[in-house]
Amino acid sequence: MKYETLSLSFTPALLERFLCYVKQWTTSDSSRADQGFTPSTDRQWDFAKNLAEELKQLGVTDVTVTDHCYVCARIPATAGMEQVPAVGFLAHMDTTEEVSGKDVQPQVIENYDGKAINLKESVVLDPELDPKLKTALGDTIITTDGTTLLGADDKAGIAIIMTALSQILGDNTPHGTIEIIFSPDEETGHGMDFVPVEWITAKQCYTFDGSSLGEIEDECFNAWKSEIVFTGKSKHPGTARPDMVNAITMASDFVSFLPKHEAPETTDKYLGFFCPTEISGHMEEAKVQLILRDFDRDEMERRKQTVDTIAAAIMAKYKGSKVTVTHTMQYLNMKEKVQQHPHITANLVKAVEMAGVTPVFTPIRGGTDGSRLTEMGIPCPNIFTGGHNYHSRVEWASLSEMAYGVQTMLNLVALQADKE
Repeated sequence: MKYETLSLSFTPALLERFLCYVKQWTTSDSSRADQGFTPSTDRQWDFAKNLAEELKQLGVTDVTVTDHCYVCARIPATAGMEQVPAVGFLAHMDTTEEVSGKDVQPQVIENYDGKAINLKESVVLDPELDPKLKTALGDTIITTDGTTLLGADDKAGIAIIMTALSQILGDNTPHGTIEIIFSPDEETGHGMDFVPVEWITAKQCYTFDGSSLGEIEDECFNAWKSEIVFTGKSKHPGTARPDMVNAITMASDFVSFLPKHEAPETTDKYLGFFCPTEISGHMEEAKVQLILRDFDRDEMERRKQTVDTIAAAIMAKYKGSKVTVTHTMQYLNMKEKVQQHPHITANLVKAVEMAGVTPVFTPIRGGTDGSRLTEMGIPCPNIFTGGHNYHSRVEWASLSEMAYGVQTMLNLVALQADKE
C-alpha cells in the first residue's frame, strides 16, 4: 500500500527531525531515578536544551527548561480565540536502558518492498514474524542498524508534536492556547515526579507515545514495584556446613517460584504479570526487584500478596534467614478518570477519523506520562506515533504513520478552535 501522506508538505521535515532526534543519546538510568535524581542522566539535559532552542526558532517565546529538565512551552491563543479551551501535548525525551541507545545509526528504507531486512549482528526484520511490517509495503520506514534500539519511543512523538507546531505557527492557523511538555525519565517510571503541574492551564492533554496507526489508549496497567531483600549468613564455603545461608540461593529460589504462566513472555491483552527486572547481591545479602502489572486493582492486590507469600515461604525454608518486602506504587489505570470526561476521548476519535484513519482502542500494556498526569487530575489519553517493536534492536518506525500523527494533532487543535 502506498500511503498518500508521504506527499504532504510537512513529511520531509518530519523525517529530518526524527532522524536528528534519534541520533541524540538520551538513555535514562532507573537506579539513579529510584534514588530521586531527575533527570537520571545528564545527557537528557542536552536534548532538552536543543528542543527548547528549536521551539524558540519556531517562534515560541514562552519556553522554559525547569530545574528537573522538563521542557515547557506555551503558545498563546491567536486573536479572537482567547476563550478556546487550552489543550496540552506531551512526549518523553529518554529512551530505555534495556538496549543501548548510544550512537544510533538509523536506516531509511524508501518504498519498502515487503522483504526481510538484514541488519548488523545477524538482526533481521522479518515480515513473516512481524505482521505490522507487512502493512508497511510501499511506505518509507526507519530501522536501526541492528546494534542499538531506534528511539521512536518516544522521539517519534516529539517529532510529531514539533512538526505540527511548525505547521500551526508557519500557517498562522487560528488556535486556542497550546501547551507542550517534553519530560525526562518516563522509561524509569519517574517521568511525572517533578512535572510542574501548577504551570499547566490545560484541563485536557494528550500524549503521543503509542504505536500502531489509529491506536487510541485510554486505559493502562496498574503498576507496582516490589523490592525483596534476602539476608543470609555468610561463611567460608570450605566450612559452610551446616550453618551457612546463601542469600544468592534464596533470591534465585524466590524467582523460581514466581508463576511461569504469569510472566510478560506468556501474557498479552488484558493479562497481568510478575516480571523480575533485577537481581543483585552477595552471599550475605541479595536483592530481587520485580514489577507487578495488572489492569484490575483487586488482581493487583492478589499479586502483592503472592509476592509476600513466596517471600515468607523462602524465609521459612532457610532457617536463620530474613526476608523483607517493600511494595511501591508506580502508577494507576487511567481508565476511570479519563471516562469521567468523555468529550476528551470523543475529540480524539473525531481527530483520528478526520485524518482518514480508523480509530482502534487498545489497552496500554504499560503506562505513560499521561497515566500519571491523569492521576494528578488532568485527563490524558495516548495517541499512536507509528513506532513498532519498542525497546529492541528490531525497532522500526513508519513515516506515514508519523505523518498521520501530525495530522491528528492538527485536527485536535482545529476541533478545539471550533468550540469558540
